[in-house]
Amino acid sequence: MKSPGNTLRFSTKAIHAGQKPDPLSGAVMTPVYLTSTYVQDELGKNKGYEYSRVNNPTRDALEANIAALENGRHGMAFGSGMAAIDAIFRLLKPGDHVIVSDNVYGGTYRIGKFVLEDYGLQFDFVNTTKLDLVKKSIKKNTRMLFIETPTNPTMEITDLSAIARLAKQRKLITICDNTFATPYLQRPIEHGIDVVVHSLTKYLNGHSDMLGGIVVTNNEKATERLRFLQKATGGILSPFDAWLCLRGTKTLAVRMERHGTSAMHIAQWLTQQEKIHKVHYPGLSTHPQYKLARRQMKNFGGMISFDLGSLAAARKFLKRVRLCALAESLGGVETLISHPVTMTHASIPAAQRRKIGVTDGLVRISVGLEDVDDIIDDLEQALRGR
Repeated sequence: MKSPGNTLRFSTKAIHAGQKPDPLSGAVMTPVYLTSTYVQDELGKNKGYEYSRVNNPTRDALEANIAALENGRHGMAFGSGMAAIDAIFRLLKPGDHVIVSDNVYGGTYRIGKFVLEDYGLQFDFVNTTKLDLVKKSIKKNTRMLFIETPTNPTMEITDLSAIARLAKQRKLITICDNTFATPYLQRPIEHGIDVVVHSLTKYLNGHSDMLGGIVVTNNEKATERLRFLQKATGGILSPFDAWLCLRGTKTLAVRMERHGTSAMHIAQWLTQQEKIHKVHYPGLSTHPQYKLARRQMKNFGGMISFDLGSLAAARKFLKRVRLCALAESLGGVETLISHPVTMTHASIPAAQRRKIGVTDGLVRISVGLEDVDDIIDDLEQALRGR
């Protein structure tokens, strides 16, 4: 569904874009259209809807809403973030080569190396923070650059504008997984990136109660193909999950401000703790791409990772946390803490994990909306073993 004009500011678009009062009742919230099919007036004549696998008014509203937030024209919502990423890779053909950020989410690595390579696609995982390495990795059959910034879980930052310029020179399509940053913090399309993908499950929903993914683009050819894939494969977002996410995007701006403010406070505190060997957070001046992050992002987000030095130390720490919930996922109102080696990145071979800095002692925290001092108190007691 096409997004409305981009004259409104972000917070206003988050609340209103893609959504009009219900014409039947005047309801402010978009209704949940729990229907599989739609009555047609006559052969070849309908009200724009035939079957909910193809389109649904609630899903249409969400697609338009998030497309507007990304300053894109088209949004396509899928049943999970991985379903959205799978659809993106289906823009390619057997024999095509893809360059992917080496420090990427484990599920993206898994679908590339352990699923799609069996169907003829080729993947190389490259440090996309280094443009020279990306250039050297481009082959005659390279068709796509897939980047994630900040990366999961070591928070590396790729220069979106530089990658987009390089890709246009080489006639490659560019994809950015913008899940960690959200369109509130950065909008890759504005930097020249062709396609943006999100796990809706995370910050866009923000309440840990649904699964979904979305692709946003201004590329008409990609849009046509992705809409066909929605229809053909049926991996679409349910109307109720779309409604839950619409509720979430309304508060995205205020939530991301709080996440970022609290995360900065916690990251600075973590750097002062003797038992912590290293802290990964783009808002710290010690971060390798700190200046780029300042230029490219509105604030530095709510994700932090830190190294406790060993699996034993991480295990002991994670057993002691009380307020922070030991769980996969991120971006909810509650603080979630995880161990990438045994959780989100378990499918990545150990040698590759070591290469990209995902160590046995690495812990990832998704800073929630609790009082920041309560979060710090919990981390402190877990470190000290009180």
